[in-house]
Amino acid sequence: MPFWRAFYHLVWVTKNREPLIQPEIESSLYAYLVHKVAKLGVFVYAINGWTDHVHLVVAIPPHVSVSDLVKHLKGSSSHELNQIRANNYFAWQRGFGVLTVGERQRPAAELYVRQQKEHHAASTTHAWLERCSETGDGPEEASSSLASGSLPAAREPNLDYDIPGEPPF
Repeated sequence: MPFWRAFYHLVWVTKNREPLIQPEIESSLYAYLVHKVAKLGVFVYAINGWTDHVHLVVAIPPHVSVSDLVKHLKGSSSHELNQIRANNYFAWQRGFGVLTVGERQRPAAELYVRQQKEHHAASTTHAWLERCSETGDGPEEASSSLASGSLPAAREPNLDYDIPGEPPF
């Protein structure tokens, strides 16, 4: 197995952003997701969410693709919830959000995820960390740089998780 440190902040939403993650299923949903990722060798540093979405800070080994992981988690968790809650319908929306997190930023990402309920109650969520997309929305500067024939420069701005409206890293 190669040496790796690949940290990600994942987020995905319920179908039509309906408030389907109610307190009576929240803990079993999160336990199910943690159990599923552990089978794949993924480490969970934080998991939490709101009534219409879930956040995870994870370390994903190189043999597992991010999109396959999210697809597996969304499909199996909705199936599981629909099996145990026969009278209700649970579904995830297409797409997801993913941000890479450096080892230095990981504690801040974990704190942000653990404090999801406080952030939503106080309207202090970070727009970049709450985004999901059904399309392949990548960095804006990447598409314009490739079109002009020049590759984007690697950069790591010194941004914080708490700056509203700015990219978190």
